[in-house]
Amino acid sequence: MDTAHVIYDILALLTAAVIAIPLFHRLGLGSVLGYLAAGIVLGPWGFSIIVDVAEISHFAEFGVVFLLFLIGIEMKPSRLWIMRHWVFGLGLAQVTVTGITLSVVANLLGLPLPTAIIVGFGLALSSTAFGLQMLSEKGELASVTGRMAFSVLLLQDLAVIPLLTLIPILSEGFSSSDSIKNSLTEASLAIIAVIIFGRYLLNPLLDRVAACRNSEVFIAAAVLLVLGVAKLMEMVGISMALGAFLAGFMLAESHYRHQIEADIQPFRGILLGLFFMTVGMSINFGSLISQAPLVFSLFIILLLIKFTSLMVLCRVSGLDKLNSIRISVLLSQAGEFGFVLFGYATLSGLIDTFLFELLTLIISMTMAITPLLVTGVEFWIKHSKLAKHDAPEIFEIPEENTNHVILAGFGRVGQRIATLMNVARIPYIALDYDHEQVLDGRDRGYPVYFGDARRIEVLRAAGAERARMLLVSLDNADYANQLVMLARQHFPFLPIHARAKDRDHCDLLLSKGANNAVSETLEASLRLGDLILRDHGFSQKRRTRLLSDCRQNYYSWIKKISRTEKIDN
Repeated sequence: MDTAHVIYDILALLTAAVIAIPLFHRLGLGSVLGYLAAGIVLGPWGFSIIVDVAEISHFAEFGVVFLLFLIGIEMKPSRLWIMRHWVFGLGLAQVTVTGITLSVVANLLGLPLPTAIIVGFGLALSSTAFGLQMLSEKGELASVTGRMAFSVLLLQDLAVIPLLTLIPILSEGFSSSDSIKNSLTEASLAIIAVIIFGRYLLNPLLDRVAACRNSEVFIAAAVLLVLGVAKLMEMVGISMALGAFLAGFMLAESHYRHQIEADIQPFRGILLGLFFMTVGMSINFGSLISQAPLVFSLFIILLLIKFTSLMVLCRVSGLDKLNSIRISVLLSQAGEFGFVLFGYATLSGLIDTFLFELLTLIISMTMAITPLLVTGVEFWIKHSKLAKHDAPEIFEIPEENTNHVILAGFGRVGQRIATLMNVARIPYIALDYDHEQVLDGRDRGYPVYFGDARRIEVLRAAGAERARMLLVSLDNADYANQLVMLARQHFPFLPIHARAKDRDHCDLLLSKGANNAVSETLEASLRLGDLILRDHGFSQKRRTRLLSDCRQNYYSWIKKISRTEKIDN
């Protein structure tokens, strides 16, 4: 491609993204579907503005690489250890059960057994990019659905290694055991080398780079780290995405993690959007029209098998129906690693060209339909009775509690409040709907129980009739609003003190029945203001008086507005 043509394509991609993404956000469909639509419009089956999709897709793959790096940098070893049962339990079961089922179906449809195995297990993998991006947009990466989905996706990424190793074995008739040993040895040595590098050499090297006080050099070092480790892993047969996850994982405990995360984020956003657009461009509408009955039949069969197997496994694993449905729909599509796997299988002679094109079309279609399916299912859940029947409590809440505090939300703020109440020996019960958060809190001795505080029966089980007060420290503002309104309706004499995002949110919570609402932004501002006053020589007494006046004026203004609104209503 000449330079002028490259610039022309880049301008077309940026223009399409700038137009499509705000439009689809306005329609409530999310950015992923917007990128797909933009890709279809630009691609060979749209206005043919971009014809050489393969050339662009090479760059677009780095979007998935940077995404996995950022996921790795957020995944501390302690958190991954907590998730081990889901990764090697639900994740391994999903790949095994779904892969075997799809392999049997492929074999029954006429594919030779070696080919059927690769096709079945390749289609059993879901799209990490689509799944995590949609969870991230909705702020659900830390939810039960988000953590369980990530556990499955992480195991699927790990499964790419043995599947890639399996292709030459199947194509050569199971006669290359030495190549298996060599591949596994190389992969193991590479992983060990990366871990040693991250443990003993990475921080000292970053110290040297940071000492230069040059932000451009630091960004270059961050990109080099991601792509260097990813490429090393690819050279030994491991996917670049999984290598990037490992690079991020090495930095999870580093004091440079926040800066590197901020530097990598723009690359991840642009390239991941480009990846979604290339998926839209790759949909071959010619084959779709000429082979419509076959394509749609296989498309429906794949979605049904993956949804059913995931649903059954989630329920067997103890997840409630609501989260099981969400995870099953989110991961029912085939994934980007299928392109890599089937491309390698085609080069090895295990898959012919027609089958490769058919599989590529089916993968692209399932990825394209996923955002619509997720949106549709969320709409159905919201307007059905299912949302009212969430998971049962994992731990039975003791009934003898009285004159205690109910703490709704056991995130960062909730844990600090709980620690303070432990020190003050104030009796309390904490509630949280995050399964892993509850398990982690109980392991550390906190009286935290699994339950959605927005359900009246959960509040009753926590002894709301006998409680001294309700403290609402939920991260989600909408959930906090719902909880305050519900608690005030059913427990009119229960004091409710709530955490708010800002002044407007304080006003809203007070109007819904909270006795007090504390603004996160105000308290952070006052603390920073206190430091400024201290550094300018103000005495402790004068600083306290000034900050107290600011706080009183702030909250009295809110209460005045709230009283006025109530009178008007």
